[in-house]
Amino acid sequence: MKGIFLLPLVLFFSPSVSSQKIDSIAFHLYTDSLKKGQHNYINVDGKSPNGQWQPLTSNDIRFSSSACEFQGNELIVPPDFKGQKIKVRAELKTNPVIWKEITIWIKTIPDPDSLPPLDQYIKTGSPKKRKKN
Repeated sequence: MKGIFLLPLVLFFSPSVSSQKIDSIAFHLYTDSLKKGQHNYINVDGKSPNGQWQPLTSNDIRFSSSACEFQGNELIVPPDFKGQKIKVRAELKTNPVIWKEITIWIKTIPDPDSLPPLDQYIKTGSPKKRKKN
């Protein structure tokens, strides 16, 4: 009778991504450059033997960089950072032989203070259709 009640607990506490076998890891960044004065999320995914990609966190990955500090998956670049790029390394905690490095450039063009007016993007009237030849 006790075994019936334990089965739901076993199913509820199934193994996490970190306990599953990961064959390789890859950076899948959301941006092509890092912003100063912000927390920049560094996305690393792990590929399992069945070919599926799964997001990994700092519970699964040991992050390091040539400059700046990590908090979890976030690389914090201070506003006064003087470098042009940062090398980031991600190493699988359960198997340190699996690792990747990437160089990420620092954004140099400042963000605009405000967006241009919406009417600059919207054309009035309907576009004319082209005739097929």
